[in-house]
Amino acid sequence: MSIQAINVRNQFRGKVAAIIEGPVVSEVDVETPAGIVTSVITTRSIKDLGLKPGSEVVALVKATEVSLAKL
Repeated sequence: MSIQAINVRNQFRGKVAAIIEGPVVSEVDVETPAGIVTSVITTRSIKDLGLKPGSEVVALVKATEVSLAKL
């Protein structure tokens, strides 16, 4: 599965590794070939999408700014 309107570099296919559910928002850890990607989404969206550990998903990354600091 791929979302064509989004640059392929911003898509990470993977499986849900863990969900930390909160009353309003939840954290979803997605295991991808590039590593773990964590998404914070509404708990309602998790239920609507039927997400659970092992679910196959595509993480879409939208970043308007990336900051770096020299170590």
